[in-house]
Amino acid sequence: MAETNTRIFEASGGVWAQLRVEAVQAAAEEPLLASYLHASILQHERIEEALAYHLAQKLGAEDMNPLALGEVARQAYAAQPDLALQAARDMRVVRERDPACRTYLQPFLYFKGYGGLQAYRIAHWLWREGREILAYHLQSRVSELFAVDIHPAAQIGAGVFIDHAHGIVIGETAVVEDDVSMLHSVTLGGTGKQAGDRHPKIRRGVMIGAGAKVLGNIEIGEGARIAAGSVVLSDVAPRCTVAGVPARPIGGPCCGEEPTPAETMDQLIET
Repeated sequence: MAETNTRIFEASGGVWAQLRVEAVQAAAEEPLLASYLHASILQHERIEEALAYHLAQKLGAEDMNPLALGEVARQAYAAQPDLALQAARDMRVVRERDPACRTYLQPFLYFKGYGGLQAYRIAHWLWREGREILAYHLQSRVSELFAVDIHPAAQIGAGVFIDHAHGIVIGETAVVEDDVSMLHSVTLGGTGKQAGDRHPKIRRGVMIGAGAKVLGNIEIGEGARIAAGSVVLSDVAPRCTVAGVPARPIGGPCCGEEPTPAETMDQLIET
């Protein structure tokens, strides 16, 4: 366990070290926030410790006080150390892909997409541990606070960027692989009352535009791009751009092998 903790610390250390530098600078520039920055970031030694505290302070309420929720988060990070790596990677891609993001402080403290995603990761751990009612409770609280509704059973990879995030819905059997980007009001949903595997599978490098609805047990191929406002009801081939209601392929492959649409965030469609 000690070796694992050392590996996680080293892998996430670049993001964590820069986050601490930014917190020190911000505290000096804005003394009104100094205590908040110290409590949320500077008093902690590792990114997962800071996240456990910060998420608990955000999500805690009368029905579950922050101390109890923080202990749950610490249990999750201790049992699944890769959560810290995912958190650092998620923060890094926000900084890389969002032109409005100038520091790591912004997503860590304020961005609903980042906060909602990290809280989902705790809920997902609870779900896998068989603690479903507590996972649902956390999902409900995240939805109330961040307007991000991710079922705790959904499977989401690392390096995922949810921009603005308001109105995001991700269903129970959805799969979102690594390095995906999506904007606000995206739905990864079902098409009716059927049970079982009923939600989309989003492969690596996909970009989903604002307001897009991807419905049913369909596959969105690696590096595909879904235009804003589209309703996708069938499989999308890798490296393909689709648009419309219902969505149809337009203009052939969206780009070359690298970089992926999720990285470029290019939403202009040439026809």
